[in-house]
Amino acid sequence: MDRSTLEAALIGYEFQLKGIEEKIAVIRAQLGGKAVHIATTTANGAPKPRRTMSAAARKRIAAAQRKRWAEFHAKNGT
Repeated sequence: MDRSTLEAALIGYEFQLKGIEEKIAVIRAQLGGKAVHIATTTANGAPKPRRTMSAAARKRIAAAQRKRWAEFHAKNGT
């Protein structure tokens, strides 16, 4: 087999693998009731690094969520 055929086969198999991993994650989530993280990879197959969030950003997000919930509860009288 020539190189281009092998590269095309590899791309096809990687695409199928991604679909299978997604289906496995859905089934695991249904069985365990827990959120399942699907690992993503870069073009060369290495895992993507996880993004980090600063403490200040987490505080802003938490404050915004508390504000949304307060507005929701005030509107619905709960």
